[in-house]
Amino acid sequence: MTRMSATVGAAALRVARAVADTLIPPLCLSCHRPLADHDALCAKCWSEISFIRAPVCDRLGIPLPYDPGSTDGAPLLSAAAIANPPDYDRARAVAHFDGVVRDLIHGLKYADRHDARRLFGNWLAVSASELLADAELLVPVPLHARRLLARRFNQSAILASELARRCGVPLRVDVLQRRRHTASQVGLTRDQRRQNLQGAFHVPDAARRHIEGRTVLLVDDVITTGTTINACARTLKRAGASRVDVVAIAMVTDESRINP
Repeated sequence: MTRMSATVGAAALRVARAVADTLIPPLCLSCHRPLADHDALCAKCWSEISFIRAPVCDRLGIPLPYDPGSTDGAPLLSAAAIANPPDYDRARAVAHFDGVVRDLIHGLKYADRHDARRLFGNWLAVSASELLADAELLVPVPLHARRLLARRFNQSAILASELARRCGVPLRVDVLQRRRHTASQVGLTRDQRRQNLQGAFHVPDAARRHIEGRTVLLVDDVITTGTTINACARTLKRAGASRVDVVAIAMVTDESRINP
């Protein structure tokens, strides 16, 4: 009886999907051209994405012009990582923050477009595969309560939730909190961003037991200068985390980050 119910349920689901595809045909998430599948991009939009591929700096995750090779297995480090090591241990991002990817992220953050969340989750799982091997806890970059109330959702928490569904690593959204409301980081210089985030993040005493001695994978939407994720990593480590890695959908990789 149970097997029959499951078969009937699966058949009903297929019919429902067929009806939905007829009423609401699959469209490209970016340009809205008709597609064969939901939650996807057309070939043209996909080809316009600048994915970040190896070689990359092991610490900052920024692309390197070439792979110098290593005879002793040492990680590849950029000049920026050597001159000014971040508080986080490793960062990775799916793509450069431009074009199609920028539009999709802005659609999620500012236009309530959540239709790309499954695609983002798949991308994050691939980009973070190396980091997920060590991760013991997923933590999203938090929003202040005031901004969360205005936006009604935390885009980083949505991304972390999609990643957790794919990798099985536990997710906690209550470990890292943003206790001070700050001005928007958009348009600020690196120094202004650093000052803006002074004392902004906090780990409640009751949450420390969840991160003490653990490797935390911090999830964000965009790494711009790295100031926000650095402040988050510093706060998590002060609260007892042994390591903090970072994964994001996109990264700004201009000369100011590569050659500070």
